[in-house]
Amino acid sequence: MKFAYDDGGRAAAGYQGQAGDCAVRALAIACELPYQEAYDLVNRHALRERDSRRRRGRKSSARTGVFRATFHRVLAELGWAWTPTMHIGSGCTVHVRADELPRGRLILNLSKHYAAFVDGVLRDTYDDSRGGTRCVYGYWRKAGTP
Repeated sequence: MKFAYDDGGRAAAGYQGQAGDCAVRALAIACELPYQEAYDLVNRHALRERDSRRRRGRKSSARTGVFRATFHRVLAELGWAWTPTMHIGSGCTVHVRADELPRGRLILNLSKHYAAFVDGVLRDTYDDSRGGTRCVYGYWRKAGTP
């Protein structure tokens, strides 16, 4: 499994320190967007979230984390399609491995994390593949790409 360190342009945009911004980093890397543009896009979608009992007044944030439904809306707006790889009762069938995922630009949905996967290379700030054993719940890719 290949890994390449990539912060998605976060440092170049002037951001420092730790943040729970994996969704924004993955979005910037896979969609080839400037980090700040991806950051602003996520926050614009977060403003449209409605309150619910489960969220208890919390909203998505580009800095501290994005709810799954909001991230789905962001990617749908950009023309990306969701492919689930795990269903209730199926167990883990796809792992973070180049031989189990299609080529191209993907955003992987992992347990409590999003990561960019570009042509068989995991691009993130750390190797979150767990040696190729980490389960992929599903992935997004640009609609219409083979």
